[in-house]
Amino acid sequence: MPRFKQRTILETLLVIACISIIIYFMPRDTKFNYHFSINTPWTYGQLMSDFDFPIYKSDESIQAEQDSLYREFQPYFNIDSTISTNAIAQFQKDYDSRFYEIITPQQYNSYRQRLKNAYAKGIISIDNSEIIKSDSLTDIKIVTDDNIARTVNTKKLNTIKSVYRQLTYNDTLPRDVLMSLKLEEYIQPNIIYNKAKTELALEELKASVSISDGMVQKGQKIISRGDIVDEKLYKTLQSYQYEWNKRDNEKRQTGFTLLGQILLVTMALLGLIYFLRIYRPAYFAQSNKFILIYLLITLFTLTVAWMVRTHTGNVFMVPFAMVPILLCLFADSRTAFMTHVVQIFICSTMLQAPHIFILIEIAGGFAAIVSLRELTARSQLFRTVFFVLLSQAMVCFAYELISENDITKLNLSMYIYFLINGALLLSTYPLMFAIEKIFGFTSAVTFIELSNINNELLYKLSQDAPGTFQHSMQVGNLAAEAARRVGANSIEVRTGALYHDIGKMKNPIYFTENQSGGISPHNNLPPEESAAIILRHVTDGVSIANAHHLPDSIKDFITTHHGTSKTGYFYITYKNAHPDEEVDEKLFTYAGPRPQTREQAILMMADSVEAASHSLKEYTESNIHALVDKIIDAQLENGQFSLTPLTFKDIDTIKSTFKERLKAIYHTRISYPEEKKEAIKKKAEAETTEDNDTEA
Repeated sequence: MPRFKQRTILETLLVIACISIIIYFMPRDTKFNYHFSINTPWTYGQLMSDFDFPIYKSDESIQAEQDSLYREFQPYFNIDSTISTNAIAQFQKDYDSRFYEIITPQQYNSYRQRLKNAYAKGIISIDNSEIIKSDSLTDIKIVTDDNIARTVNTKKLNTIKSVYRQLTYNDTLPRDVLMSLKLEEYIQPNIIYNKAKTELALEELKASVSISDGMVQKGQKIISRGDIVDEKLYKTLQSYQYEWNKRDNEKRQTGFTLLGQILLVTMALLGLIYFLRIYRPAYFAQSNKFILIYLLITLFTLTVAWMVRTHTGNVFMVPFAMVPILLCLFADSRTAFMTHVVQIFICSTMLQAPHIFILIEIAGGFAAIVSLRELTARSQLFRTVFFVLLSQAMVCFAYELISENDITKLNLSMYIYFLINGALLLSTYPLMFAIEKIFGFTSAVTFIELSNINNELLYKLSQDAPGTFQHSMQVGNLAAEAARRVGANSIEVRTGALYHDIGKMKNPIYFTENQSGGISPHNNLPPEESAAIILRHVTDGVSIANAHHLPDSIKDFITTHHGTSKTGYFYITYKNAHPDEEVDEKLFTYAGPRPQTREQAILMMADSVEAASHSLKEYTESNIHALVDKIIDAQLENGQFSLTPLTFKDIDTIKSTFKERLKAIYHTRISYPEEKKEAIKKKAEAETTEDNDTEA
C-alpha cells in the first residue's frame, strides 16, 4: 500500500478515535452546576427559572405534618354482632340444660344482661389492645354491620378480663360454683382490627399532606449574586435542582442528547480537517502536527467532561490558552486560533452557561496568539500569561457589569480561578520540551540553545574546520535576514546554517575555505574521487548529527542544503577529460532531497551565494547583483524549489536581501562611468609627472 494511503488511513482512524472518545466521556445530562449551602452568599450570577416548578417542603417538614395528623388518626375496627348473639344463645342453652340447678333465674338474668352490655360496648382482643396502647390512641373508628363508623373512646372498650370482672362483680356464689359455670367461655372479642381499611385511610391521610410550599414561575428570578442563601432560598434552590435533574433524566431516555453530541463533535472536528486541507495541506504530510492538534483537543475536552461529571473545580481554572500557545510554537498562529475555537466550541456544549465561557476563553486564546509569535526566552511566556489573564478578567468584568448592573455583586471567585489558570499556563514551558521529545518538534528555545557557538559541536567545528565555521556564520546571517524579510523562521534557518556543513569536519582540508597557500589535495585526485569526498560531507554531517542527538529539523537542513544539484567543478572537469565518454551523473550529484520548506530553500540559496561570492575578482554592485541572480535563477530553473511554498515575490525579496548584505560585507564602491574614469586617469598621470619634475 502506498505510504500516502497508509497515512490517510491512520489519520482517518485517529479522527474517528478522537470523536468516539470525546463522545463516550461527554456527560449525557446537563447537570445542575451550582454549589450552594445555607447561610452563605450566592457566588454565581443572577439565576432565572427555565420552567415552572413547586417549592418542595423538606422531608423533615413533611414528616412532622404527617406525624401531627397520625396522632389524631383513628384506626378502623369492625364489630361482629354474630359473636355476641352466639355467645348469649350458648349461655342460655347451657342454663336450660345444666345451670338451672346451680343458679337461680335471677342470677342467670343478671349474667345474661351483663354479657349483653359488654358485647354492646365491644370486646377487643389482647393483640388489638396492644396496638392501641403502643400507638397511644384515644379514639378508634368502629364500623357496624350496616357500614356506619362511629368514634369510640378506647377507654370504653372492654377486654376479656374486664368483662369477666364485670360478670363476677359482687357475686355471692361460692367459688367452686362460679368456676363450674365457666363464664370465660362466653366472652369472645367482637371488635376486630380492619387492617385494609386502616391502611387505605392512612394513605389518603398521607396524600392529603402537601409536599410543596408555593410555586416558582418560568422566567421568575430565583436569586441574585451576593444574596444570602437563607432557609427559604435554600429550599427553592433544592427544588429547582431536583426538577432540573428530573427533567434531564426524562430527556436522557430519548437518546436525542447522544445523537446531538455525535453530530456536533463530528462536524467540529471534520470542519477543522477541512480547514487544514485547504490552508495547511503540509500538515497531512507531517503527521506529528496533525496528531498533536487532535490530541490536545481530546485531552482538554476530556478534562472538562471529567470536571462536569464529578463537579470538581471550575472550568475557568483549566488553561485552555495552552493549546494556542503550543500550536503557535510548533505549527502556526492561524491553525492555533482555529483549533482553539473548535475545542472551546465542543467544551461549551457541556456547560450550563456556555456563552460567558466562550467569550472569556476565546479572548484568552486570542491574547495568547497575539502576544506570542516565537518563544525565545522564559520572560516571553510570563508576558503572554499576563495578557491572557488580563484579557479574560476584562471580558469577565465587562460581562458582569452588563448582566448584574451592580459593581458590588462582582464574582471575585472568578478572578481567583483566572489566577489558578495563569499558574497552570506557566507549565507550558516544561511541557514544551516533553512535546519536542515525543513528537520530534524543535522549538525556538531549542534552536537558540543549539545556536550557542560555545557548545561542544560548534566549538569543535571552529577548531577542526575554521573556514567552514566562518562560512556557516556568514550563511546564517544572510539566511536569517532573508527569512525575516519573507516571514519565515529566522531563528530556525540561522541555527540550521550553523550545522549544515558539520560533515566537513571529517575531511576539512578537501574544502576550499579550509585550505591555505593555494594548495589543494584535489590536485592529486581524479575528479570522480574528489566529487565523492565532497558529496560525502552530507552523509557525514547526518552521521555526526545523529551522534550528537541533533533534532530532525537540523538534519533536514544538512540533507537539503545542496538539494539534488551537482558538484559542478568536478563534473565539468571530468567531462572535459572524457569528451567521448557518457558520464554517470550520479557520481557527481547530491542525493538530496530537495528543500521542502521555505527555511530550507533560503539556506540553500544563502549557502551557494556566500560560497560563490569569494570567487569574485572585484566586489562591485553590478558583479554582486549578477552573481546572486545567476546562482538563484539556476537553482530555480533546476527545480530545486518546486517542493517549497516560496513564491516568485519571495524569491525576489530574498535576492534583494542577499545583494544588500553582500554589498555591506564587502564594502563595495560605486562604479564610475567611463568618461570620469578616463578623466581621473589623465589627472593621476599629470600629478605623477608633476611629482617627478619636483623630485628631479
